This record gives sequence, structure tokens and C-alpha cells, in this order.
Amino acid sequence: MRFLHSMIRVRDVEKSMYFFCELLGLKEVRRSENEAGKYTLIFLKAPGDADEHVELTYNWDSTEDYSNGRNFGHLAFEVDNIYQTCQRLQEGGVTINRPPRDGRMAFIKSPDDISVELLQRGGALAPQEPWASMPNQGTW
Repeated sequence: MRFLHSMIRVRDVEKSMYFFCELLGLKEVRRSENEAGKYTLIFLKAPGDADEHVELTYNWDSTEDYSNGRNFGHLAFEVDNIYQTCQRLQEGGVTINRPPRDGRMAFIKSPDDISVELLQRGGALAPQEPWASMPNQGTW
């Protein structure tokens, strides 16, 4: 058995691609559109990964309430420098819901309210401001 991917539904392809590709750094590896089924599938992978692991599904005419994403759980990505990553995301307009106070872990949310966990590669970094004293915001 091998893990293939996680699928999440998105409402706005442009916003989701900006979040996952421009801000988080994932790369689109393939895309397919199904006119009969009225949906688009976009497969993403993190740099350095051999396989894609995230499938974004856009249902063209859907008005379905996808809930707040918590029933999915979360996606998790390992990053080289959690402080630099959070700074770049914050500058891109992303709220850091659970700041990396411990130098090891942070949580953010995608435009579709999917929780995304960021984990520091290797050991935790030494605590740094403004992260060390930044309060949680919202839920994750």
C-alpha cells in the first residue's frame, strides 16, 4: 500500500492556487477538466516530493456548503524555516492562526478554511519575536 493524495474542495481556483502555489510553494503537476461532470482537478506537490499529494477539486456550479474544513482535519507540510515561512505567508495576507511560538509548529487556513499545519524541519528553532508572544487567532 502507498499513500496517493488528499482531496480538498475549493470554491475559487485562483485564490487557492495563489495560497498553495505562490505562498506555500507547492507546484502544479497536472490538471484535468471534465465538462460532462463540470469539475476541475488540480494535482499539486511540494518541492522535493516524488509524487503529488494534494488534489484540489473545483465543482463548477456547486452551491454545496463544504462546511468549515475542520471535519477534514488538516494538511501538514515540513518547512526549512518556520519563521521565514510564516513571515512570507503573513505578508501575503494569510492569518497565522497558531503562531510558531515554540519554533516548531504553526497553523494557518486556506481560502476554503482548510487547516494547514507547518512543521519545522529538524529540531525546533529558538523562540523569536514577534512569534514568541503572538496570541492565537481564530481556530485551526
